[in-house]
Amino acid sequence: MRILLAVDGSAYTRKMLEYLGSHPHWLAAPNEYTALTVGAPLPPHAAKMLSKDVVSEYYDEEAQKVLAPVREFLAGHQVEAQCISKVGPIGETISRVADEGGYDLLVMGTRGHSALAKLVVGSVATQVLAASKVPVLLIR
Repeated sequence: MRILLAVDGSAYTRKMLEYLGSHPHWLAAPNEYTALTVGAPLPPHAAKMLSKDVVSEYYDEEAQKVLAPVREFLAGHQVEAQCISKVGPIGETISRVADEGGYDLLVMGTRGHSALAKLVVGSVATQVLAASKVPVLLIR
């Protein structure tokens, strides 16, 4: 099974990884993993004041802060994973990568906002659930 892990470096990502680690069948062959982190774009007026190289370096550094612990966790479970980063609207980008990448499952952590909080602020998980054609496993 090809599994996409949507990660953001938060406590919710750590809980999702702990869940996978406590269920050995998830981290067993023949599953293939890709860890994806999506960074929000810099505000246009800020990005215009910086060179493309500086902006690119910023996005790369932020992505590595998120992906390095995930890579280390998976390696500790003898799982080699591809790691990718994107920049864009987070929920939309996660859904697009999952759909276009031919993944069988998308796994992500979630806060578990109340219904009222979702109405007011929305949630990446809600956006992904609404947009993705790939089955989604939310870990709370």
